[in-house]
Amino acid sequence: MPELPDITAYIVALEPRIVGKRLERVRLGTPFLLRTANPPLTDAECRTVRELRRIGKRIAIGLDGDLWLVLHLMIAGRLHWRAAGTKLAGKNMLAAFDFADDSLVLTEAGAKHRASLHVVSGVANLPAFDAGGIDIFASDVAEFRAALTAENHTIKRALTDPRFLSGIGNAYSDEILHAAQLSPILQTQTMSDEQWNRLYATTRETLKLWMDRLSREASEVFPEKVTAFRPEMAAHGKYGKPCPRCGEKIQRIRYADKETNYCVRCQTGGKLLADRSLSRLLGSDWPRTLDELETLKRK
Repeated sequence: MPELPDITAYIVALEPRIVGKRLERVRLGTPFLLRTANPPLTDAECRTVRELRRIGKRIAIGLDGDLWLVLHLMIAGRLHWRAAGTKLAGKNMLAAFDFADDSLVLTEAGAKHRASLHVVSGVANLPAFDAGGIDIFASDVAEFRAALTAENHTIKRALTDPRFLSGIGNAYSDEILHAAQLSPILQTQTMSDEQWNRLYATTRETLKLWMDRLSREASEVFPEKVTAFRPEMAAHGKYGKPCPRCGEKIQRIRYADKETNYCVRCQTGGKLLADRSLSRLLGSDWPRTLDELETLKRK
């Protein structure tokens, strides 16, 4: 799912392309994308784009007359800049926003179409799409700590809960925790002052690093291939690869369709965290350290 750095990059790419331009027409490849009936989608046509906003992991396109199009890309939704009138051919082509010379096309990979489009009248109604999480760049360490300790969860879950923190998901939470050298299963209400200061600083630094990097790229070329797996990442998607800090192999925890990547040496003090699917099979034989894991692999 595109997260804060990715959404920021999309907005950087879109602003010079569509702000001040008239939206001629909106074409739907599937009626299931549109989640509102009033105002009708046709009301957005022939209006000029005035501004773009980020609402959590959503992109809000502001049009003349205080009308807004709110896009949520979900896990597999992506935006593409195409020639005007590009045909919506194929099940993954969900919508096209046609301007005079170009079209902004929304696609979604896979059979589960979860992306959504809402037509909203009035900026006062946009907060309904905000889950309530704080903006890390508009908050101090005390506000950050208060938000993430409102409930006692693992720090991984707290970082990715939109009610607590805005715009962070699976990929960048892995990068943040690796940079902060904190275990993903550390309980928020047990963390020390030093750990909170470190996590706060690292969260800001990691997100700014990626926002700056992706925004520079987006200012030159439209971000056609937004992905959660980037070669420059230290931990996310790097299972089995060497940790760039210590050289130990990155490990993972898998749950449902999500995966948490971490370094045993840098983040968990040498303790191998139990992978739910494998630990059910191995039971008490689940290895607790890297040495035990290597021994198990040799058997």
